[in-house]
This record gives sequence, structure tokens and C-alpha cells, in this order.
Amino acid sequence: MRLYHGKHDWHWWKCEIITKWANNSWRFKIETSFESAIFNSEKDKTLTWFLKQKERLSALHPDMSDSMINMKILRKCGGELEHAIKCRCVEPCSTEDYINAMEDIITRTRIG
Repeated sequence: MRLYHGKHDWHWWKCEIITKWANNSWRFKIETSFESAIFNSEKDKTLTWFLKQKERLSALHPDMSDSMINMKILRKCGGELEHAIKCRCVEPCSTEDYINAMEDIITRTRIG
């Protein structure tokens, strides 16, 4: 396959894999995984959880903007934590800023 397509970066290969293998069953599995993933600070590591949710949404909706992806992920954090993160981060905000704010809030307060 590499001989036919040549040398490309990982993003290109990921899109090709999704195009070839993404079917309704795969989409349902990814959507279900995203919907059932609620952040729990006692069992989840912030960075790992946030990036996993971002990968799921990016695979399902490749045209969705990063800010919209981040907003959808924040809704999965719960009311108080979501509110605290949104108060800390002023738009436009990068994924790293959201993760840093989330980790800071969890370590300094009892929220989360």
C-alpha cells in the first residue's frame, strides 16, 4: 500500500484507515464509548481521558472545529467542573489550556 500511495504523514494514513474501515457498527461503537465516558477524577487521568475523547470525536466528525470538540468534551465533565474550567479559559483556548486548567482545578479544589 505504501508503494502505491507513497510516503505520507500519520494524519493522512489515519484518514485513509477511517475511510476504508469506518462502517455503521464502528461509528456506533465509538459514539457509545464517547457518550458513556463521564470524567471521574478518582479513576481517570485527566490528560489520557481528555485526549481519548478528542480522538473519538475527531474520528466521528473530522470536520468539527477544535473549539467545538473541546466544548463537547467539557460537557462530559459534570456541572461544577465544566463551569470552573469555562471560567478559567477564555475563548479561543487550546486543548492544552483546557487540560492544564482541568488538572489545576482538580488538584487545588474538591471539584471533580
